[in-house]
Amino acid sequence: MTNTIPERIAVGFAITGSFCTFSKILDVLKDMMKKDFDITPIFSEKSSTLDNRFFEAEDFVAQVQEITRKKGIFTIPEAEPIGPKGYLDVLVIAPCTGNTLAKLCSGITDSPVLMAAKAHLRNEKPLIISISTNDALGMNFCNLGKLMNTKNIYFVPFGQDNYKKKSNSLIAHTDLIPDTIYAALKGRQLQPVIQSPFACCDK
Repeated sequence: MTNTIPERIAVGFAITGSFCTFSKILDVLKDMMKKDFDITPIFSEKSSTLDNRFFEAEDFVAQVQEITRKKGIFTIPEAEPIGPKGYLDVLVIAPCTGNTLAKLCSGITDSPVLMAAKAHLRNEKPLIISISTNDALGMNFCNLGKLMNTKNIYFVPFGQDNYKKKSNSLIAHTDLIPDTIYAALKGRQLQPVIQSPFACCDK
């Protein structure tokens, strides 16, 4: 890794099934497409096939592909070439569920997103995690700690989204994804990584 930022940053944007954050993800993608990012969407099976109370899966996938102007990666075989071809400068998992966080920490590659992460990390390039899980400070706290101390892995700054009712829950400040990318490409973690709670906590 050279710690230099390319003029046009090739970003793999991997999406997992934290459905409540999907609207924020669409806003982030729209903002990033106005800047110096070339985005390839990558979908977990859950994010691309399960309808939910926020989006119908087909509609969500269509919106992501329309915004990025690229066909997404949907299968493990499609994700595997990310390693040998090395065409990404950075890979972002946003949102990253607790399930994906735990499997990533354990070296499990049973989804397109996890295969993309494994393939990308072999090239010693930045992997950025935008966490969204109700058990980040519970059962997943050990995995969070391990990944924060793993080479080439960076976190989008995060905070408790509802410390009164869900004290173990953490969610990333998704608007900081671009800044986290720029910092990671220079080999540093954007700070402060733990930021103030979200406004909803005071209601």
